[in-house]
Amino acid sequence: MTTSPQEQAPAQPQPEAPGGHPQRWLILGVLCLAVLTVVLDNTVLNVAIPSLTRELGAATSDIQWMINAYSLVQSGLLLTAGSAADRYGRKKMLAAGLALFGVGSLVAGLADSTGQLIAARAGMGVGGALLMTTVLAVAIQIFTPQEQPKAIGIWAAVNSLGFAAGPLLGGFMLNHFWWGAIFLINIPVAVLALVAVVVLVPESKNPHGDRPDLLGAVLSTIGMAALVYAIISGPEHGWTSGRVLLTAAVAVVVLAAFAYWESRIPYPVIDMHFFRNRRFTGAVSGGVLITFGMGGSLFLLTQHMQFVLGYEPLEAGLRTAPLALMIVALNFTGVAAKWAARLGTPLAIGLGMAVMAAGLASIATMASGGYAGTLLGLVLIGTGAAVASPAMSHAIMSAIPPEKAGVGGGINGTVAEFGTGLGVAVLGALLNSRFAALIPVAATSLPAALAAAGSAEEKAEITDAFSSGLETSLLVGALAVLLGGLVAGALLRRAERGDSA
Repeated sequence: MTTSPQEQAPAQPQPEAPGGHPQRWLILGVLCLAVLTVVLDNTVLNVAIPSLTRELGAATSDIQWMINAYSLVQSGLLLTAGSAADRYGRKKMLAAGLALFGVGSLVAGLADSTGQLIAARAGMGVGGALLMTTVLAVAIQIFTPQEQPKAIGIWAAVNSLGFAAGPLLGGFMLNHFWWGAIFLINIPVAVLALVAVVVLVPESKNPHGDRPDLLGAVLSTIGMAALVYAIISGPEHGWTSGRVLLTAAVAVVVLAAFAYWESRIPYPVIDMHFFRNRRFTGAVSGGVLITFGMGGSLFLLTQHMQFVLGYEPLEAGLRTAPLALMIVALNFTGVAAKWAARLGTPLAIGLGMAVMAAGLASIATMASGGYAGTLLGLVLIGTGAAVASPAMSHAIMSAIPPEKAGVGGGINGTVAEFGTGLGVAVLGALLNSRFAALIPVAATSLPAALAAAGSAEEKAEITDAFSSGLETSLLVGALAVLLGGLVAGALLRRAERGDSA
């Protein structure tokens, strides 16, 4: 007696019909609302540092852990969260992420000690990891292949808007409320998104039901968290300090063990064969360098605006907004997706990153002359990123089987976290070394050097030295982005030719 395929295995949720989910755009709006709250919390805390220091008695080390606990936990869990979403259901993981993020925000907003706030931020990081990995996976399931680039473009625009709006929203809230309000504002958004997810979002999961890879999950979490911690602590403690070297060594050893383990088991967190795919390696390498250049340059540019041009933090945030506004405008209108479709993915990524590199070079060569050169550079960076970044994310997701879409979302998030952290660390270190070699006084930072200066001439020399260091760092960032575009475009082009052959 034979059995039908339906009798041989339990039923699994099926992918959406070729026409896409009938409420897909409404669902995308809900997903983007959830993503916006997660991204905002990457930057919103920075403006609250003076209030936390004053009201909670937070020391410098406490402040660092309040900021880093969120990003460390989130970056460490991205791959594991993506794998769990594929296995147990993306809707379940999305709902769990929203619930954890909302509870963490409530605890953070009501915290009365630094320890409680750090623990709450770590819990928010767990929820953020679940959200960031499942959103892209759900979008891939509910949209047709033709609509996916536009949907991913809108998701990328919301990410950019969140990073740009974080300091602005934080500054506004602190002007009218106490510091806990910056966390409590997340709760109604999380509740609304959770209800919408339960009602609207269809369930999807890997129909093969792979066994959980517990050891791989532990190794990836420890390795990625150690790597990100080494990168973000290097500029402060010194790249040759024992803390940084030990953490980096742990990261290298654990990630090597992770790669070895994943290549030998039949149900890995991430299939090492992905890295043999030119489309995948091209998109990942380009993704690292695009976030390297943009994350590092924005970190340096905000310092230049405040320390050299004399803007207040809120004014500096407003003046960097054109970058995010260009990304939002080009992606929400669908213009960037149309350009990418006409150019093709390899050329769109290569050309977009070349425009970004031109923007970085514009800021490097004209920033000392005032805001006009900076504005031109921000517009160019935003235009290039609006085309290249969604194309890159779509290339990563399309190189991975649909049943592994959660892992694809985790890889995409890991690439962004790693590239941004590396850009801040490397370009920041380059700026500091160049600055220290040029200033006429013994100091390690621009504010300290200006405080130690004895005359207006010395202060002018110091700001000129900072501008020179900024120019060097931004030009290095521009070169990295340009090379990344060339490498990613070439690999993707070869992959397309191989597919057609």
